[in-house]
Amino acid sequence: MLGLSLAVPVAGAALIVLLRRSPNAREAASLVTAGALFAIVLRVHAAVSGGGRPSLVLAEPIPGIPIALEAEPLGVLFALIASFLWIVTTMYSIGYMRGHREKHQTRFYLFFAFAIASAMGVAFAGNLFTLFVFYEVLSLTTFPLVTHAGTEKAKRAGRVYLGVLLTTSIALQLLAIVWTYAITGTLDFQDGGILSGRAAGAVVPVLLGLYVFGIGKAAVMPFHRWLPAAMVAPTPVSALLHAVAVVKAGVFAVLKVTVYVFGIDFLAGAGASVWLMWVAAATIILGSLVAFTKDNLKARLAYSTVSQLSYVVLGAMLANSWGVIGGGMHIAMHAFGKITLFFCAGAIMVAAHRSEVSQLGGLGRRMPVTFAAFFIGTLSIVGLPPTGGAWSKWFLGVGSLEAGQVGLVAVLMLSSLLSLAYLMEIPLKGFFGKAEAGDRGDHGHDHAHGHPPGILRWSMAAIVTTAVGCVVLFIHPEPFHRLMTMVTGQ
Repeated sequence: MLGLSLAVPVAGAALIVLLRRSPNAREAASLVTAGALFAIVLRVHAAVSGGGRPSLVLAEPIPGIPIALEAEPLGVLFALIASFLWIVTTMYSIGYMRGHREKHQTRFYLFFAFAIASAMGVAFAGNLFTLFVFYEVLSLTTFPLVTHAGTEKAKRAGRVYLGVLLTTSIALQLLAIVWTYAITGTLDFQDGGILSGRAAGAVVPVLLGLYVFGIGKAAVMPFHRWLPAAMVAPTPVSALLHAVAVVKAGVFAVLKVTVYVFGIDFLAGAGASVWLMWVAAATIILGSLVAFTKDNLKARLAYSTVSQLSYVVLGAMLANSWGVIGGGMHIAMHAFGKITLFFCAGAIMVAAHRSEVSQLGGLGRRMPVTFAAFFIGTLSIVGLPPTGGAWSKWFLGVGSLEAGQVGLVAVLMLSSLLSLAYLMEIPLKGFFGKAEAGDRGDHGHDHAHGHPPGILRWSMAAIVTTAVGCVVLFIHPEPFHRLMTMVTGQ
């Protein structure tokens, strides 16, 4: 099953190319492949839930340092999210790419499949070397998606995207990996970490900082510029970046290194992560404040993501069980909430040709399902019932108190209020704002009758699925909570 988790998306990519002349068959192949991958991950989940740790060595390019896969609870959580949301994002993409008349659609689906294969490699990495390899492959396979439009602006954004991610990973993350090997003689992930009893003093906080900043996909300030720059990409790519693969791979890697390389007990005893708690807290607040200044809807959502990702980093740096549980659950809760918001932004772009928040007045009365879904996604990002985000933020708050960091509880509360202000403006403006004069749509689409058919059939189904998912995760968070309690040993 672990081998198939990589092979199936790659096989799907081959099918996408072979069926490129038949869009319906090409997109059906993408959907079937996504469904098959999710079924495979469910099998792996069943094995891990039963106490197993399936593993597979793919190659050994360096003696004693293999490219190896191993399924453990945290990796299964990430794989479940990525594989399920690949299905939903493919559904959405069918409506969006056709409705927006995007060019090079085969290339889009091809690299999307490669990106998911890379994400599976990150999820099931059995050691730091394997994690680094698939992390880099993920950067390279998503680059063509970021530059999809082919404009000068897209190419410039692609250079920033690849420049920041490759520079941080090679200059900082790779250095940290080599340093770890020099200290411990191993790169394997182990319960309780591998550094305890082998590293001490100033080495520990410096090494931890190299990992946190070297994993640039986590977008901790000041290494966050790639994320808003990448918003020139089509909205399904933005959804991929923010919810399915890229940024989640970043914060997942931070959490995995914290738990299985350092060990939370070792970090708590050394006090090595306290300074990074406040770096994450600063990113949370500054990202929210910048989001306030953005009128462009996707830019506002991008800086919201910069802020929200550091919730996971904060959970890892708290170095206690509640923080790690909250951080892991926030990977799932933020994924469903933020992908819903991006799906809605894309639907607004295709159906109403609106990209600025100031242009959305009254649009909710013509697109009620889209704006209702945006409202639900907003509740989840803010952390309010009845959405899943309430659980992850609750655990993060408890973890902050357990760590004796009352100031961080204040940061979490302030950030939630800021998120409420800059996100809730969109559905409020849509439902209660004044519509622009003569606002009856463009290109023959009458807003009074909803979305054009392509959006209605596929993208709206995806929007409703993820919005409902936000509520389901509040009612039944147990699958993800159980995986995280397995990680922490509670």
